[in-house]
Amino acid sequence: MVNVLNTDTAPGALDEFQYDNRIVRNFAIATVLYGLIGMLVGVLIAFQLAYPFLNFDLSYTTFGRLRPLHTNAVIFAFVGNGFFTGLYYSVPRILKAPMWSKALSNFNFWGWQLIILGAAITLPLGFTSSKEYAELEWPFDIAIAVVWVAAMINLIMTLLNRRTQHIYAAIWFYLASFITVAMLHVVNSLALPISLFKSYSLYAGVQDALVQWWYGHNAVAFFLTTPYLGLMYYFLPKAANRPIYSYRLSIVHFWALIFLYIWAGPHHLLYNSLPDWAQTLGTVFSIMLIAPSWGGMINGLFTLRGAWDKVREDVVLKFMVVAITAYGMATFEGPMLSLKNVNAISHFTDWTVAHVHVGALGWNGFLTFGIFYWLIPRLYNQPLHSQKLANFHFWIGTLGILFYAVPMYWAGWTQSSMWKEFTEEGLLKYPNFLETVTQLIPLYVLRGIGGVLYLIGFATMIYNLYVTAKKGHLVGEETAKAPSLASIWNVPEKEYWHSRIMERKPLVLTVAALVAVAIGGIIEIVPTFMIESNVPTIASVKPYTPLELQGRDIYVREGCYVCHSQMVRPFRSEIERYGEYSKAGEFVYDHPFQWGSKRTGPDLHRVGAKYPDSWHYNHMEDPTSMSPGSIMPPYAFMLDATLDTTTTAAKIRAMITLGVPYEEGYDQEANRDLMKQADQITESLKQSGIKTTSDKEIIALIAYLQRLGTDIKTDKGVALQSGL
Repeated sequence: MVNVLNTDTAPGALDEFQYDNRIVRNFAIATVLYGLIGMLVGVLIAFQLAYPFLNFDLSYTTFGRLRPLHTNAVIFAFVGNGFFTGLYYSVPRILKAPMWSKALSNFNFWGWQLIILGAAITLPLGFTSSKEYAELEWPFDIAIAVVWVAAMINLIMTLLNRRTQHIYAAIWFYLASFITVAMLHVVNSLALPISLFKSYSLYAGVQDALVQWWYGHNAVAFFLTTPYLGLMYYFLPKAANRPIYSYRLSIVHFWALIFLYIWAGPHHLLYNSLPDWAQTLGTVFSIMLIAPSWGGMINGLFTLRGAWDKVREDVVLKFMVVAITAYGMATFEGPMLSLKNVNAISHFTDWTVAHVHVGALGWNGFLTFGIFYWLIPRLYNQPLHSQKLANFHFWIGTLGILFYAVPMYWAGWTQSSMWKEFTEEGLLKYPNFLETVTQLIPLYVLRGIGGVLYLIGFATMIYNLYVTAKKGHLVGEETAKAPSLASIWNVPEKEYWHSRIMERKPLVLTVAALVAVAIGGIIEIVPTFMIESNVPTIASVKPYTPLELQGRDIYVREGCYVCHSQMVRPFRSEIERYGEYSKAGEFVYDHPFQWGSKRTGPDLHRVGAKYPDSWHYNHMEDPTSMSPGSIMPPYAFMLDATLDTTTTAAKIRAMITLGVPYEEGYDQEANRDLMKQADQITESLKQSGIKTTSDKEIIALIAYLQRLGTDIKTDKGVALQSGL
């Protein structure tokens, strides 16, 4: 295996070429800029859960709209740009060749930044597909695919033009990340557009949920994990000035990880309406993931064997060690959370939030910081401005992670315990869901403080690196020399099979990685679409009325799925609290599904007919008027906003195209039925002393909420109502 620390020294004429450090610098600037924005939004929404007035009574600053902005900014803007920073620095140096196309490199940079800018504008405006980690609407989905594939082509062509015989482990992880994210993104983003910023998922209900979490879990795997493992394999040996611990372990780590990871998505849907066989597959493969995940952690930490004195002194290695440790913790906890008995406690609670942020703040954040402290001084040929500030950043960042994670673990246990607790008489001890919310407010404050500490550390790094760069001078073009591949090509008599078959042949490696990650997705997803018994139909489940469909789109626009689930699991506590458990056939017309992944508020799948129309009207105007102490922001703007009925016909036609059984030509009559139902709700409100008109958005939202969970009936023929 080629040692990434050394250059080829084979005899013969040397080719002279340049490394482009400007593209590295550009991505580094974007990383810190968007990281600062994403973390600021994260701190804001953390405190919004404790102090609802921070929603500012504005439509575009509510928690439901800002939370997707935060996740997209941190994942795709901060981590994404951090990955590209490391990629464009390490790939040319590993392969002893400049990136194949400077034009594609710049296209990658500017295209990615424009996509992020578009997300920052459209998400607060309510343009969302509601798919977690994939909320951007269809024009951005196309742009993401184009930019991502362009970067992948640049990598593959650089591989083909390399000046090294073998392909180092970091490149394997980069390549697998590009291949898999492209596959996941395209399949999950398939949608039917009805306007520039509105589309409906091609999938519905159970099938949509399976595809989404096949994507959602593996977005974590192949955007937040494997690219950063590639960075670890390059920058950790560089910072430690030691070769990676085990070549063979890196092979096992890589192939086992990418093959097993892709199967694990269904563990996000345990006890839901997903077929049991798919849930079981997700659990089994999640447990097996411990082995390759910890193989990577061991390979990283053992690289530092005998160098722990250096770790105590070197702030770069401190960040990297904590990052790798956080990776090990998160990748042990993830499989544990996929066990059904543990998942029954953790799912829909803040435990999952803690788990995710140990990975994001510890693994992605700290590894990025360590890389930047090592990289920026080299780009600017200037020693780091202040080691003391860097050490301050390390310790306050570590405290920030602890202040964030520990309260969220505590909150998760508290939530689950209170949701499930019964009195001696067999009644729910906390029948009012709000009791389980207000109990957590002090923990949300502590979480927010943790975010502030982490943000202070990040701002300190920005200042430290800025002064370093200011004192130095960017080495924009770095000259290097290496023998051509032809002059050093030789095949040893004894060569490890992986070196011979994979590392010498980039296209073989590419195809093999694609096959490895495609198998699991095909086996899990295809039967759910092809075998009808996986999603049994229910005759009483009918399509949404035009007004309900409009109301559902408002529900999606406001990000209600962020805080409310629509999935009653088959637990005694949930059936007592909400009503009959959810059935797969109830969601066949939901494009996209709205099961949610977190309950900050109660589940809404059986909320239909539980409250009068006036309750919903007053609750949306001022949640505390109906639920004193509520942390939900007010949505008073809906009371005055006029419903856009010009889109009704297009939405009905889209639903017909997707297989929803509206009558032929119904799109032309839909608004008539819409106004008829709206008038009925308006009259109901009038009888309760509320004066409004039928053309307001609140009317449509009420119609949708009153429909939820009322399609199926009990044995007595009475429509189910939430909580009964």
